[in-house]
Amino acid sequence: MLELKGIGASAGIAIAKAYRLEEPDLTVSKTTVADQDAEIRRFEEAIQKSKQELEKIKEHAFKELGKDKAEIFAAHLLVLSDPELLNPVKDKISSDASNAEFAMKETADMFVSMFESMDNEYMKERAADIRDVTKRVIAHLIGVELPSPSLISDEVVIVAEDLTPSDTAQLNRQYVLGFTTDIGGRTSHSAIMARSMEIPAVVGTKEATAKIENGTMVIVDGLSGDVIINPSSETIAAYEDKKKKHEAQKAEWAKLVNEPTVSKDGQHVELAANIGTPKDVKGVIENGGEAVGLYRTEFLYMGRDQLPTEDEQFEAYKAVLTNMEGKPVVVRTLDIGGDKELPYLHLPKEMNPFLGFRAIRLCLEEQDIFRTQLRALLRASVYGNLRIMFPMIATLDEFRQAKAVLLEEKAALQSKGTAVSDEIEIGIMVEIPSTAVMADSFAKEVDFFSIGTNDLVQYTMAADRMNERVSYLYQPYNPAILRLITMVIEAAHREGKWVGMCGEMAGDPIAIPILLGLGLDEFSMSATSILPARTQILNLSKEEAASYKEKILGMQTTQEVIDFVKTTFNVE
Repeated sequence: MLELKGIGASAGIAIAKAYRLEEPDLTVSKTTVADQDAEIRRFEEAIQKSKQELEKIKEHAFKELGKDKAEIFAAHLLVLSDPELLNPVKDKISSDASNAEFAMKETADMFVSMFESMDNEYMKERAADIRDVTKRVIAHLIGVELPSPSLISDEVVIVAEDLTPSDTAQLNRQYVLGFTTDIGGRTSHSAIMARSMEIPAVVGTKEATAKIENGTMVIVDGLSGDVIINPSSETIAAYEDKKKKHEAQKAEWAKLVNEPTVSKDGQHVELAANIGTPKDVKGVIENGGEAVGLYRTEFLYMGRDQLPTEDEQFEAYKAVLTNMEGKPVVVRTLDIGGDKELPYLHLPKEMNPFLGFRAIRLCLEEQDIFRTQLRALLRASVYGNLRIMFPMIATLDEFRQAKAVLLEEKAALQSKGTAVSDEIEIGIMVEIPSTAVMADSFAKEVDFFSIGTNDLVQYTMAADRMNERVSYLYQPYNPAILRLITMVIEAAHREGKWVGMCGEMAGDPIAIPILLGLGLDEFSMSATSILPARTQILNLSKEEAASYKEKILGMQTTQEVIDFVKTTFNVE
């Protein structure tokens, strides 16, 4: 028996024989072609065949997974029509007399490398899209057939280096009980689709394909991120029991969809969801979200060759506000620049994009972009309960400038007779240590704070969370972080303001008892984390959690905090 550790990407447990989904050899080399026009026609034929296949996959995804997931393949079809990708391939064929498959691979590799170097999950997913469609085109060009997961007809656990969105969409839930991969993360398309299909998945094991042979019995534990190879009969029985308990737990969670989030001693907190697009609202509602705590508007600006218009933005914001039916929606203004690149803005490269020209810094300088977004938000405000949040605020002057621009646009709209809500709350993200330290001053002027722990942790610890060599310093439970969070909450409450949290920490079972005791008012997380978090809070006493506040804040290390929470609050 052997155990691998990965990332639990989709909850649940699968027990079945391994089915190795192996990619064919798509190695290409450069050759010189005599007839470049004929080679371009061959390339165009391969593109057309790939489009026809993707149309079929899209149709299958629509029937099995619904419209939202089928849109991934609509995006793939757009990639195959994108002149930014296709024209450089044709140019290489014409100018270098390169064979089509080599020109395709060279061009695609350049785009994939560019997108993967960005610290932005959306752009990394776009790299995966390009890689996926490129494989399909090259397979047609060299006459190789890609594997078809839809033909699997026995109960299996799929083992692969990675699963493309095309592979995942073809999985038959009747037979594919789970999957595990060498690479990948929780936000990859395949992980997202696995969660939608409720197929247990563990990704990022690094060595699943090296260690697991075809037909080997495998357990995939998407709850813990463990993969057990050749388990004993006793281990299988134990996991069968764990699987039954998880299914029973899911049934219990489902009963809480329409319930408020109230602690054991009757204290209410708000459980909200983080979203990136209007279509994500469906998951918020299905999982009992009481609000949208973070709408990442930058996704409106990505994957396109020009800025979204005011009307395009208005329709997106209106859709979210309308579909949330009066529940609060916190919209973060454009958080782009530096590491999250928009090619059409032609921003200069920066030595340290994390600390660079981004978010509110960019918006205050490029005010045409900022004002367009604010007008769209203000126009949409009458359709729901809108809260506007400025990101990356480091000084009071920045907040005052941003708010002044907002109020100017509001006055201008109203002077033209455009209806604007008078109930809009204006807040900031607290993700820079200087802002946390000055929270008492900010609290006098903002309507709310939302703590962005993903960046607050890395800025406080001076450790890039994407750098594996210093990843040990990404410590959300470090007493230094907890003291900063406490400063923000206490400062806000003294002024009668509320505090939310929209970083990953908000949905973390270890963090939840601590944050409840510190007095956090709103917890915003991925939609699928809401019901487990609600269940946990229902069984916690806020008063008891608060009684440990000074003890926790006085601890010396992250591990001390973790050990204390696990023991005191029975967190696994």
